Amino acid sequence: MKRMKTSTIIGPALANIPWEEKPSGYRYPVWRYSQNPIVPRDAIPLANSIFNSAVVPFGKGFVGVFRVDDIHRVCGLHTGWSQDGIHWDIDHKPIRFSKAIKDLPYEYAYDPRVVKVGDRYYVTWCNGIHGDPTIGCAWTKDFRTYYAMENLTLPCNRNGVLFPRKIDGKFAMLSRPSDIGHTPFGNIFYSESPDLTHWGKNRFVMGTTGGWQRTKIGPGPAPLETKEGWLLFYHGVVTMCNGMTYSFGAAILDRDEPWRVLYRTRPYLINPREPYECLGDVSNVCFPVGLLADSRTGRLAIYYGAADTVIAVAFAQVDELIAYIKANSI
Repeated sequence: MKRMKTSTIIGPALANIPWEEKPSGYRYPVWRYSQNPIVPRDAIPLANSIFNSAVVPFGKGFVGVFRVDDIHRVCGLHTGWSQDGIHWDIDHKPIRFSKAIKDLPYEYAYDPRVVKVGDRYYVTWCNGIHGDPTIGCAWTKDFRTYYAMENLTLPCNRNGVLFPRKIDGKFAMLSRPSDIGHTPFGNIFYSESPDLTHWGKNRFVMGTTGGWQRTKIGPGPAPLETKEGWLLFYHGVVTMCNGMTYSFGAAILDRDEPWRVLYRTRPYLINPREPYECLGDVSNVCFPVGLLADSRTGRLAIYYGAADTVIAVAFAQVDELIAYIKANSI
């Protein structure tokens, strides 16, 4: 029996990863699931929209932390469960944090990321503090009870994304400092912490360039470790005459010094062109937040919010994608 060659992914195998083969004749390394969107805007009662949500393997299936904007237009976080990563059962009630920290505001929550470090799953999100955005954090082991932690940054900051392992013995994070509005600027920075409370070693990672990423950029799902470096999906924004357009691309960061960018896509990987990506509460948005990876086959499933209204998924094969990034790097 012929043995399958392992991929460049450093991490566990995920035999039940959601997957659909690339359409015949398709030229690019990332392709959409033919049955998108996988989560409609009204999948639970009182939901106005469900989007920009993160997923991870858990038990024999998958778990996710979902952004749900309700019909009052208030955003919150909800837990969701799935056996196949495509069909989701989302809790109707939002997450409530146990052992809340004294004097820690919790005004709103949106755009969560989830990553496992050690034996804990950490959830980060954009948290409101006195009307300004910062990066909230909590941990859980069972996705039933969530323990609040200190905010990771001062205002104003968004898109806080933890690495799935410590770097040189410290927690590591990517973030995108911002203002209180829609941020007419956007650069990604790296930071380290010994305890997830005190942060330093801040390093510039990368900023805006031309084309689809000339207004602002921001990190997407937790970086994926590969033999080539950390694979980072990130969103980029261009301001056009009819508003902002959100697409996403990818970069490869140095494994030991993740603030060093080795390669970065000049072209986007996915941009709004399907109806569910172009028409919604915020038109023309593809915003990556979740990532599943199978180290045995190299398969990737990328979860992204579409038009700030629904959730979609796209697929890629890691070795093909890395080769594309290298061949089309800025």
